[in-house]
Amino acid sequence: MATDVGPDPHRSLPPGPARAPRRPRRRRLAATLTATVGGVAAAAMVAVFAASPASAASPLRQLAEAQGRYFGTAVTQNMLSNSTVTNLAGAQFDMVTPGNEMKWDTTEPGNGSYNYGPGDQIVSFAQSHSMRVRGHNLVWHSQLPSWVSSLPTNQVQAAMEAHITNEVTHYKGKVYSWDVVNEPFDDSGNLRTDVFYQAMGTGYIADALRTARAADPNAKLYLNDYNIEGSGAKANAMYNLVSSLKSQGVPLDGVGFESHFIVGQVPSTMQANLQRFAALGLDVAVTELDDRMPTPASQANLNQQATDYGNVVKWCLAISRCVGVSQWAVGDPDSWIPSAFPGYGAATMYDSNYQPKTAYNSVVTALSGGSTPPPTTAPPTTAPPTTAPPTTAPPTTAPPTGGAGGCRVGDTISAWNTGLTANLTITNTGSTPINGWSLVFTLPSGQTITSGWNATYTPTSGPVTATNLGYNGSLPAGGSTTIGFQANHTGNTAAPTSFSLNGRACALG
Repeated sequence: MATDVGPDPHRSLPPGPARAPRRPRRRRLAATLTATVGGVAAAAMVAVFAASPASAASPLRQLAEAQGRYFGTAVTQNMLSNSTVTNLAGAQFDMVTPGNEMKWDTTEPGNGSYNYGPGDQIVSFAQSHSMRVRGHNLVWHSQLPSWVSSLPTNQVQAAMEAHITNEVTHYKGKVYSWDVVNEPFDDSGNLRTDVFYQAMGTGYIADALRTARAADPNAKLYLNDYNIEGSGAKANAMYNLVSSLKSQGVPLDGVGFESHFIVGQVPSTMQANLQRFAALGLDVAVTELDDRMPTPASQANLNQQATDYGNVVKWCLAISRCVGVSQWAVGDPDSWIPSAFPGYGAATMYDSNYQPKTAYNSVVTALSGGSTPPPTTAPPTTAPPTTAPPTTAPPTTAPPTGGAGGCRVGDTISAWNTGLTANLTITNTGSTPINGWSLVFTLPSGQTITSGWNATYTPTSGPVTATNLGYNGSLPAGGSTTIGFQANHTGNTAAPTSFSLNGRACALG
């Protein structure tokens, strides 16, 4: 898939798609990252990470590996200069996809003139953090240098084979898999009539795969596309193509499902669709996951995003040949969505300050099988914590002040066999700021808090007091903050009741 920024002038996007349309060109996955999260700001965020308490949740990579899967991310060259991003990526993910650095216009800008410097930097970063690399990509109709598009038809095959052979050989032994042909189908499910199809017909795909296998017999070879996640014409076209390739003995190891979604529109047929590809003897992978929403993000959309992310991960775990999931960016500041879809964004698990959202909690819960504490106030930037912070720690702030008026508390409960997680969103509906807060609520009978985030909790059952931490004690008029906890239960999975903030009763909702 692409990582370009900026709309493709040759394409128009259909309004209101059920799933993400073909992504416009996006040259810089994180073009604005240095400007928005650089220098002093980056140092400040590192300090926040260091000061924030960590929960007992393990990093995504560790949880995924325990399930025999990987959890990856996309990284571009300009992101490597930001330690906040690289620390987070290295701690949480175990697979890296280069955003642009292995595409044809970067690696062979002139006929026979190769440039592997940018891609080598991504590989070096991955190796230094014990991460594998998904090579992305070898043959694609977009981001082609002009010399390829202008070749005489009878020279295209030789150029394609030379490019594949040179690049795959350069990275031999360093790349786990290759997206050999990227996005071969158009939005209607027809093979694109690009320079390769015009020169070689449908046979260019088999030729590309055979050439890649000859250059590196050990790398996994994939076809990768979007809008094939659920059942439909385009998914059927891909299924028929890979079935034909397999029957011909063409080397093909897997299919990548890009998974660029809109909140609430993840196809319910996704698991069944991935399973039918796996039944062909192929690996399947979620390769470029994000889930966009109108911005500014509403709490309802963030909650739906958490459901969407959790479902995608659970569906992958349910399929033995689903090898892993990769998010397309580290956090919201790196995402291509705002540039490609004005008015949309907030598409990843990490917000504009690289703090975990509810979607992160949902993914951890899914990877854990619902058995370990899912969220963390800030993801670890180095080694995962070895112990959980005490849930009965004393308050770290001054006595509460301010907040004339009222409050509102909304809750989201996710329960399983003997455990549950609760996220509570506290809103100051009063006319003045609150500086330091304590939320008192009643835990239903049979529930006992085992860990918490974004607050301290005491005691762990019955009437509970949640007290702010040092970084989230200020609530401006109309402002909100979200806290949460994991609890054991004996069958009662109801939400807490009788909320009061600084002694004032709160409305629900």
